[in-house]
Amino acid sequence: MKSIIIGGGKVGYYLLKTLIEKKYDVVLIERDKYLCQEIAEDFNINIICGDGTDIDVLKDAGINEAEIIAAVTGTDEENLVICQISKTSFGITKTIARINNPKNITMFKELGVDKTVCSTEVIAKLIEYEIDKDKLKVIQTFERGSMILVEIKIDKEDQWCNMFIKDLELPDECVFTSVFRNERVIYPRGNTRILEFDNILVLTNDSGLLELKKQISRGVKNAWFKK
Repeated sequence: MKSIIIGGGKVGYYLLKTLIEKKYDVVLIERDKYLCQEIAEDFNINIICGDGTDIDVLKDAGINEAEIIAAVTGTDEENLVICQISKTSFGITKTIARINNPKNITMFKELGVDKTVCSTEVIAKLIEYEIDKDKLKVIQTFERGSMILVEIKIDKEDQWCNMFIKDLELPDECVFTSVFRNERVIYPRGNTRILEFDNILVLTNDSGLLELKKQISRGVKNAWFKK
């Protein structure tokens, strides 16, 4: 899957690093030549020094073969223009825009941007839901924080350890999405047994996460099981 990132700041840099580690074919566009040079020292990839709103620059980056465009510059207006050009001129169906001002989220979606990431909003959610980092942490938020992906780490002292998923009592708003075990991904079913060292991903919402937090904080043994 070929992806193009526009913007080489901190958000773009770490997004680039993540995609490279996952072996994606990725190209970076950044207008600051000095920043391009710094990034080139860290990554052996195609880096284009230019304006991400310039159609010729996008062509040079291989947008005709790209599947995903991520506009993560520090300017909302520029990110919007990049996504619109990508859709209208090149038929890109998957566009992601960084939004610096939360007030612009609705406008971006109405104008056809597929996904938006608001740094201010994500940071606020992470602070709001800061709990025991060794046990439970927020991985990502979606749809302005209405959906939250949470990772739960299991050790031998946990109430979940050696239990079947069907025997756990979860808030109504919680869904198991996957279990990471010994570098394998398990798609959980009711008869999946939770083992020590498992990392479990749960999709929930505000109220579901708060309920999980309460249960963890209380440490009440029976709170995790069906009655």
